[in-house]
Amino acid sequence: MVWAPDPPVATPDGADGVAPSRTQGLRECAVQPPLAVLRRWETSPKGLDEAEAQERLLRFDDGPGPRRARRLGGAVAAPFVVVLVFLGVVSALTGDVRGAVLICVLAVFSGAMRYRQEARSGRAAAALRTMVATTATVLRRSRPGAEPVVREVPVDQVVPGDVVLLGPGDVVPADLRLLNSVDLEINQAMLTGESLPAGKHAAWTDAPEGRPGDLFDHPRLCFMGTTVVSGTGTAVAVATGGRTYFGAADRERRPGRGTETAFDRGVRVVSWALVAAMLAALPVVVALAGVLRDDWYQALLLAIAVAVAATPEMLPLVVTALLVRGAKGLAGRQVIVKRLPAVHDLGAMDTLCVDKTGTLTEEQVALACHLDPLGEADPEVLRWARVNALWSVELAGRLVGDAIDEALLQDAGNLDGPPGVDAIPFDYARRRATVLLQGGRLVVKGAVEDVLNLCTAAGDTVLDAEERARLLRLDDRWAADGVRLLAVAVGRRTRGGPLTPADEQDLTLVGFVGFRDRLDPAAPAAVRGLRRRGVALVMITGDHPLVARRICRDAGIEVSGVVLGREAVDLDDAELARLAGAGTLFARVGPPQKARIVRALQLAGRTVGYLGDGVNDAPALRAADVGITVQGAADLARESADVVLVRPDLGVLEQAIVAGRRTFANTVKYVKIALTSNVGNVVSLLAASAMLPFLPMLPLQVLVGNVCFDLSQLALVRDRVDEAQIRSPRTFDVRDLARFVACLGPVGALFDLAALGLFWWLLDAHGGAAGRELIRTGWFAENLIAQGLAMLLLRRRGRTGPRPGWTIVATAAALGLAGLLLPCTPLGGILRLHPLPFEAVPILAAVMTGYVLATIAARHVYQRVFGSWL
Repeated sequence: MVWAPDPPVATPDGADGVAPSRTQGLRECAVQPPLAVLRRWETSPKGLDEAEAQERLLRFDDGPGPRRARRLGGAVAAPFVVVLVFLGVVSALTGDVRGAVLICVLAVFSGAMRYRQEARSGRAAAALRTMVATTATVLRRSRPGAEPVVREVPVDQVVPGDVVLLGPGDVVPADLRLLNSVDLEINQAMLTGESLPAGKHAAWTDAPEGRPGDLFDHPRLCFMGTTVVSGTGTAVAVATGGRTYFGAADRERRPGRGTETAFDRGVRVVSWALVAAMLAALPVVVALAGVLRDDWYQALLLAIAVAVAATPEMLPLVVTALLVRGAKGLAGRQVIVKRLPAVHDLGAMDTLCVDKTGTLTEEQVALACHLDPLGEADPEVLRWARVNALWSVELAGRLVGDAIDEALLQDAGNLDGPPGVDAIPFDYARRRATVLLQGGRLVVKGAVEDVLNLCTAAGDTVLDAEERARLLRLDDRWAADGVRLLAVAVGRRTRGGPLTPADEQDLTLVGFVGFRDRLDPAAPAAVRGLRRRGVALVMITGDHPLVARRICRDAGIEVSGVVLGREAVDLDDAELARLAGAGTLFARVGPPQKARIVRALQLAGRTVGYLGDGVNDAPALRAADVGITVQGAADLARESADVVLVRPDLGVLEQAIVAGRRTFANTVKYVKIALTSNVGNVVSLLAASAMLPFLPMLPLQVLVGNVCFDLSQLALVRDRVDEAQIRSPRTFDVRDLARFVACLGPVGALFDLAALGLFWWLLDAHGGAAGRELIRTGWFAENLIAQGLAMLLLRRRGRTGPRPGWTIVATAAALGLAGLLLPCTPLGGILRLHPLPFEAVPILAAVMTGYVLATIAARHVYQRVFGSWL
């Protein structure tokens, strides 16, 4: 039997923040010999065969079966379905068999619709994610006994027992136990917050390693979601998916997403507002219908029906359909949405934080200069910088270097001199890279301030405070012209042993190499477009402040001030948010600070997007309401982002924002139209129940009418949107929603009551049960016709708004016809609806004409008073 560890939970028990009982299996793997671990997982160093891998995928993966079962459970447990089932049971117990059957049919239909829509949205989202999915390198065999081959498989198809190959830049696809490694270093910042990479090795001894309480200190364990900085390794997967430390902690505490996204906040607020309204309606209906009519059974059924009628039950379906349509439309514009609610969050975004490199600038940088400490051109400085770049890449086992190293090594030719024997790769805490050459020579390349702190001389000059200030002024002059300088220094190392940061001392500055970021030609137009759409841009970069300010100036981003990373540490969240909102540029900022700035903006009420493409951007991408990256980004950045731009073009991002706002505009349109119609119906039902000696509409009739109306609202998925609705960011505003419903709902209720009174006068309410059923039929028809008209009248501001498409017109007409023709069908008999006499037609025409004119007048007055509409 293959062992799988229980998923850890995010509890503050132990140094790693995980309950010891949940991580015991991982600890046991760390201290067992490699062969024992392989036997435990019934695998070998040659990996699994394909058949076994597929069997384990079904056993361990959250595959189609569990997903279908969970989706079916959600559909069955939906509030609307539960209420219908309750009504059906009550109807059956009271002898209304036909009513019970119809209610059960409605329950099945509603659940099936929900299940179908969620299944479609799930398939659509999965299809989009596969377009930007990251892969893992594994050893697989075609059959038992065959030789293994190296295969690239999607990360979600890695199974326990797979033998995984790791290389620089890879995202660790599962919780792994190392089998062998060469100079392997892992960035665990996503889990620990520690920016320095952790050394990992597979060597096994009987002696325990790592602090007993610290799971991440185990050198033989690599965790899902971390990133390979340098070196290589081979490991066996011991936990995948939701069973990994990362997956289980993500379920428990959503790391990096400590706050709700804009979509989550909006849905939560609106949902609770609707629940509160529904609960408030129940006792009122029961009191009116029960006390006044002395029929508590009918009162209870009517109360439940009214509560259901007050709530747009199709809200999840309509919103999901809108999001799916928006995501598919964005895919056609080469924007891949991995998380469907991100379509809405794009439209709601009012602040976009951007890193400089690869977003406003092109991915490649150009070598601009090579200077001695006096600022004169010196090819010897370039040679030392190239030596550092060459051995930083070679000793790390990377095929290619970063953008800086690639720019240095371009056209470098053969570099003579002693080979490199050890290296400390660049990281964002030290901001430098160091190589050790054979013979003891150290070559250091990095940020000017950090390298100068290690130097005692600049060329032949002692590096005192005055000389240091002069060199920093030289750095500032070049930075103001958009050139980023890196300092190059050399030194001697006399002791043996592995190279450590402690060896970086008593260096001599040999000079500087300068690089110029090429501004993306499309950036200025894109910045203007984003500003036109009401999106404020905030630059957060690890670069020199003057270089970043020059890029901002060229791109058209207004900068009111500059805050350095070391200064931001001393600011509270409120001050950070205030500075960011005032056009501040944040420079020399590390990965944890980027995420903190994003969270500070969120706490200030902003809907924040973050655009970045590096491993150091991952915390901020996860913290943002919507994380955005590009197709060529680091694997960890793509995994952390919600939206991936196939082309690194900010102009495409503006199109994505517009598409998100169109989706949100139609969502708000649906919610306002549905609630206005439903509230109007509820008010008229309550008033009619108080005035009439009988129930104005039977519960089953209310439910069927509500289902007909809700289904018609799916047509809004394809509705046109007013340009005013996509001009600026918007989020769910409960006060605006309540104001709209309070002003427009009574208009519908007034004409509902007018129609009821006319039908009572015409159809002789005192003529017994037949007369009452005709009155209910007339009112049923009037309700659906009025709701069809509401779709056409409430969806636009007036003559200036976009005209409805044929789908909207046809759906509204079909809704009205349903009210007139349904009583003529067998279903009408079950609902106790009867064909209306011809005399009812003039009443319907007169009332609907009055309703149209009154709604147009109310719409005009509402816009004059409040200055807005949908």
